[in-house]
Amino acid sequence: MNRRGFTLLEMLVATVIMGIAVTGLLSSLTASLRNTARLTEYDRAAMLARQKMDEILLLPRIPLGVPMGENFRPEVMGGLESGWKARVTPFERGPAGVAGSEILERIELRIWWKAGGQDRHFNLETYRARRLDAEDVAVIGVPRG
Repeated sequence: MNRRGFTLLEMLVATVIMGIAVTGLLSSLTASLRNTARLTEYDRAAMLARQKMDEILLLPRIPLGVPMGENFRPEVMGGLESGWKARVTPFERGPAGVAGSEILERIELRIWWKAGGQDRHFNLETYRARRLDAEDVAVIGVPRG
């Protein structure tokens, strides 16, 4: 006897196999979307860090050791609460350490945001030369010359 079509048992086995395959694909897709969102956040943070560091570097005089910072508007970081903090500290100074001498200052910048109940951050730092004035000498604690 020649029968055409599938039996009920064959249909059930095929359905179970397809269900397992679809479940695996959906879980992979979910993980991929989560990773994409996280990478997008870090990409935005890196872009904001570069932009903010450029703004800071354009400032002619930044007080040494004084923390700076503020919050970003939510739409800048994709609707997430975020902001930045920066601080300029002396990194290296010459032997004189008097007003008029040059030092190397370190600029530390931290971009922070809150995502998925976690605090995340992206750090950036750079260095630049600075000529000391009398205020700077008092702040970094070297005697006046």
